[in-house]
Amino acid sequence: MNKQKRLITLAAVACLSACNPANEGMQKKDIQLITVAPGHFHAALVQKTMYPQVDSVVHVYAPEGPELAAYLALIDQYNTRSDDPTSWEEKVYKGDDFLQKMLAEKEGNVVVLAGNNQHKIDYITQSVAAGLNVLADKPMIIDSDGFPELKQAFATASENGVQLYDIMTERYEINTMLQKAFSQLPDFFGGLVPGSADNPAITKESVHHFFKEVSGKPLSRPAWFYDTKQQGEGIVDVTTHLVDLVQWESFPDQVIDYERDIQLVGAKRWSTSVTPAQFERSTGLKEFPEFLSGSVDGAGNLAVFANGEINYTLKDIHAKVSVIWNFQAPEGAGDLHYSIMRGRYANLIVQQGADEQYKPVLYVESTGERDAQAFEAALAKAIEQLSGSYQGLKSEPVADGRYRISVDPSLVTTHEEHFAQVTEKYLDFLKSGTMPEWEVPNMLAKYYLTTKALAEAETVTAP
Repeated sequence: MNKQKRLITLAAVACLSACNPANEGMQKKDIQLITVAPGHFHAALVQKTMYPQVDSVVHVYAPEGPELAAYLALIDQYNTRSDDPTSWEEKVYKGDDFLQKMLAEKEGNVVVLAGNNQHKIDYITQSVAAGLNVLADKPMIIDSDGFPELKQAFATASENGVQLYDIMTERYEINTMLQKAFSQLPDFFGGLVPGSADNPAITKESVHHFFKEVSGKPLSRPAWFYDTKQQGEGIVDVTTHLVDLVQWESFPDQVIDYERDIQLVGAKRWSTSVTPAQFERSTGLKEFPEFLSGSVDGAGNLAVFANGEINYTLKDIHAKVSVIWNFQAPEGAGDLHYSIMRGRYANLIVQQGADEQYKPVLYVESTGERDAQAFEAALAKAIEQLSGSYQGLKSEPVADGRYRISVDPSLVTTHEEHFAQVTEKYLDFLKSGTMPEWEVPNMLAKYYLTTKALAEAETVTAP
């Protein structure tokens, strides 16, 4: 073969290789992830699945230590699983100057944050100032001092044309979605009642556990997870989900003005006692670190202010959210959720107890405003209205005036799967270049309430 023919052949091979769909994954995608200081397993859950528009190469910047090792171990687990393995390639920089290095190199365009919450707002602020999009695990801030910084971060993100968003997984739990859908049918639900502080229109309660399994393996918590100055108290952590759901379900697609629409009625906090043996089981450490010494009680146990309750009004509707942290769930159980939305004609209740085999279930029950026949007819009509959106939707009577709601099992997803659903929604925002107009003001409203509630609760209960 002469030189000219050889060059033509090589060019043809190169073209075929580049144009072959099988090699598409080798091409750089529109979205390149940067993971910063992944101290919480939620950082890895964002990568439990692959996304067509996201590059398989992820640049990681973090201090060296067990938290980074745990994150990389989960990514490796996802890459090597037998069922639908992922193909992430982690390029890791280890060093105490990880943030400065990331900002200098800017090896991607979306920063993923899930770790020590004490520094998160600083990471957010510097990332959006550098023109980087940010997908952040909750909470973005853990006290009222961080609120002005968060407001400025959203303003900077808007100026720089980037998207700042937090990971609200609970919007994708099917029973919560159904609770919202039924509440938006006036002929069936009748609209929210105003409620009162003693009997709110909306109540959401969440029970979590320090010791748990993630992706089938026991979770090792970093010691700082038990330090509320670093992790944040329960009243500003998990309650972000609950406050978000109250807004999202009750006033969908509506802007919440935190200065006008929210009134704090009351807030309280209390501690969970963690023994040295439990702490060791959770963290692998035989002693409490020095930074936790101020939280050790007279019995030698750790007092963690992980529990909290917020009572407030939203657009004159009374709501209450509360979070409880126990050390470990009962056998066969996991994190628990209870929610009720009280309407004129119906109450919409999500329960997740022993009767539900610790899986969330939606019930609808009559308030007695209608007779049994009229309520059943209204429910049947509501089922018909929503069936086009929810495959296999049906009701089953379980008691007088009370019905269990179910859907096709294909619509039921796990908490870990919800991270992919949030990420896909965020990727849609990046593609369109904008978020719905209510998302940013409602994030601000959420964090205004949680941090204001903490400040109020601290005046009632001293550490």
